[in-house]
Amino acid sequence: MTTFAEMKKSVFLIVFTIVGVGITYYYIRPKEHKLPVINPVDVKEEMVDPELLRVGYGHTIGEFSFKDQEGRTISNKTVDGKVYVAEYFFTTCKSICPVMNKQMQRVYAKYGDDPEFRILSFTVDPDVDTRDVMYQYAMDHGVEDGSNWHFLTGSKKALYELARKSFFVLKPAEAENIGDGGSDFIHTNNFVLVDREGRIRGYYDGTSPKEVDKLIHDISLLKAE
Repeated sequence: MTTFAEMKKSVFLIVFTIVGVGITYYYIRPKEHKLPVINPVDVKEEMVDPELLRVGYGHTIGEFSFKDQEGRTISNKTVDGKVYVAEYFFTTCKSICPVMNKQMQRVYAKYGDDPEFRILSFTVDPDVDTRDVMYQYAMDHGVEDGSNWHFLTGSKKALYELARKSFFVLKPAEAENIGDGGSDFIHTNNFVLVDREGRIRGYYDGTSPKEVDKLIHDISLLKAE
């Protein structure tokens, strides 16, 4: 006959086992990966505008307004509350840009129908890359709708300032003499991942299929946050 003390001991052992299993699972379960928030302090100093070096945290993409291939005004308000990928390119580029936009087509194929996602492709050569030129370039890359992939053109000074002060893809020292009449080009292979709050969450080599695989995966992580 089971005594009260034995029953009490059995209950204690059962409870202890359940708690132990729970604690063990907590520590060994796969941890959900969360992307870092990238601020000026996390970027190479040479890529950060001197006036931003003192701003270690809380960086967000600044205000902008450009025209896309459909003649629509696309601004920071257009992508407010959306996840997006940004790049800088030019339509006459024969080196890295074709490779990058071939990879960007993979991103577009995965998320092009998602109303909560956008791709922003900023030209570095607005004198050549007019709205008509960008429209044809978009058509050549299978972007017939253009509601999720915007090829943007406008003031060269504004385009480069955004690259330098918001996306950190242009060295300030390389931008000193750039203006609307300048001839210098940004030539960067970076894709920049931005979250719903306008914060940078990752940089990816747009010429690398493996890096773009990671970008495609990381977009899903941001969308799930």
